[in-house]
Amino acid sequence: MTRTRTLYLFCSAAPPVFDVARVIEEAQARGWDVCLGLTPSAARWLESSLDGLAVLTGHPVRSEYKRPGDPDVWPPADAILFAPATANTINSWALGLTSVFTVGVVAEGMGKGIPIAAMPCVNAAYARHPQLDRSVETLRAAGVTVLYGDGGFVPNQPGQGRPDAYPWAAALDAADRLWDTATGDLP
Repeated sequence: MTRTRTLYLFCSAAPPVFDVARVIEEAQARGWDVCLGLTPSAARWLESSLDGLAVLTGHPVRSEYKRPGDPDVWPPADAILFAPATANTINSWALGLTSVFTVGVVAEGMGKGIPIAAMPCVNAAYARHPQLDRSVETLRAAGVTVLYGDGGFVPNQPGQGRPDAYPWAAALDAADRLWDTATGDLP
């Protein structure tokens, strides 16, 4: 019997988030049981789609911490993919600022040894801020696969973004590689 592998797909409020239903379907076609977590802003952006996304995944869509003592409504994660991840998300995560549910889960997930990949979605103006490079390096040094630069997300000029060109396939490939590495199932 093959064990189902669970992917926590976390998204920030950046334009590629509007493609999340298609990305969930692609992840499911790759054999992932997907649990969708959103930053509060991303949840507001997708508010009219949240019920449909819950049906698609078979799990509640989460954007807030559960109360102590409440049951966990998701199975344990085998891997976490945070994409798109805004500059705010990347910087908060690297600094350990966990007031947002999704950032708290990935920060704790690092300590639990859960394989994690992230792909930023920032424009070139945000990318020029010195904290972003420090945050990316901090996350990489802590073992997070950050798909930024060659082979991942390359920033566009402000207002020049093309959400349809966001490299979702590279992000899902990274999630698959995390699983393969964790299970020793290397090609």
